Amino acid sequence: MDDIKILETKRMFARKIFSKDVENLQRMFSDPKTMKFFDGTKNKKQTLEWIDTVLESYDLHGFGLWIWFSKETEEFLGYCGLIKQPDVDGKDEIEIAYSFVTKFWNKGFATEAAVACRDYGFSEFGITRFISLVEPKNKPSGRVAEKNCMKVEKMIRRWDKEFCVYSVEIKDVYRFAAICT
Repeated sequence: MDDIKILETKRMFARKIFSKDVENLQRMFSDPKTMKFFDGTKNKKQTLEWIDTVLESYDLHGFGLWIWFSKETEEFLGYCGLIKQPDVDGKDEIEIAYSFVTKFWNKGFATEAAVACRDYGFSEFGITRFISLVEPKNKPSGRVAEKNCMKVEKMIRRWDKEFCVYSVEIKDVYRFAAICT
């Protein structure tokens, strides 16, 4: 029952993350190119700790980050989902966060997953606003946020780095959806 699909798109499906996914996640977390805008690479122990944090989110909030697979090949692609970010410039926010294996970059997978997560959060959890925290130099991630109908709202300092806070509200998606993607 744990492998039940959470979301499906045209090309992908998502399910919850479990400890058994450590090897797939290590493909991203041990890759310096993938982790360039994170706090460096992670070893297996650190990846398992990260998984524990995701599992805690499922228990506390009913949502979290999900792993995505190709429908055609069932190959692991990356993760994308919803994560609660406390105290973003004095306010708790729900972030749409994503990271994909480098060989799947620039193929639209991150955007497809992010849009699906946004719509799922609106419909299933009644969330009316999302953010994505993106370092200014991470242009590809910024493009994913923009294709998800997000606009830069402000800059903040968090984790000793500067971030663009991209945001979208449900009312804006339906008003501007035709020009987002």
